[in-house]
Amino acid sequence: MDEHITLELTGQMTGAAAIPETDPATWHRRLCVVGDRIVVSGDLHIEEELAVTALRTWQDTGITGVVDCREEWSDEELVRRLAPEIGYCHVGIDDDGSRRPDTWFDDGTAGALELLDRTDGQVLVHCHMGINRGPSMAYAVLLRLGWDHLDALDAIRSARPIAALIYAEDAASWWARRNGVTDAAADAMCQDVRDWHRVNGVDAAQAMRRIRSTS
Repeated sequence: MDEHITLELTGQMTGAAAIPETDPATWHRRLCVVGDRIVVSGDLHIEEELAVTALRTWQDTGITGVVDCREEWSDEELVRRLAPEIGYCHVGIDDDGSRRPDTWFDDGTAGALELLDRTDGQVLVHCHMGINRGPSMAYAVLLRLGWDHLDALDAIRSARPIAALIYAEDAASWWARRNGVTDAAADAMCQDVRDWHRVNGVDAAQAMRRIRSTS
């Protein structure tokens, strides 16, 4: 897996730290604001009554666009029916720990930028639990918005402590190659991300187990 952090497969992570919250499940659907206009979270509840309540919270918070990174599900029909003012970009992919293709980052970030351009509201980037896919795509969006690659990692983790960002190195590689930087500069950027993970590891497996047990 090319040095990916295989959290789901191993359930372990070198240097992992405890999630700084008594109950990691409380982070599942919490809206975590990164910067001015990017929000990271988990998905809507599968029960429509609970999903509708959460959707109203999205509206009240000022969310006007959604980038959904789940392959296994989509709330696009529900959002279109109950909150048609919220734009929806579905870029589903499996959370299997494998390398993310460039097209995923191209499509997801393009969708996010289009949604940001449509209104002055916030764009929610999410997956199922808000641990791997959503935070990693949010990271790619921040890179396209001009953020420093390490500042963006820090901002996402500060806002959402359960964000494992296991695909961040893929995003960094994609962004470096997209901008035509030298191979040495691209390698250095990816090494920065690997070093950041070693220093800032979290026990994401703990968070996933807890979320599964309470969902």
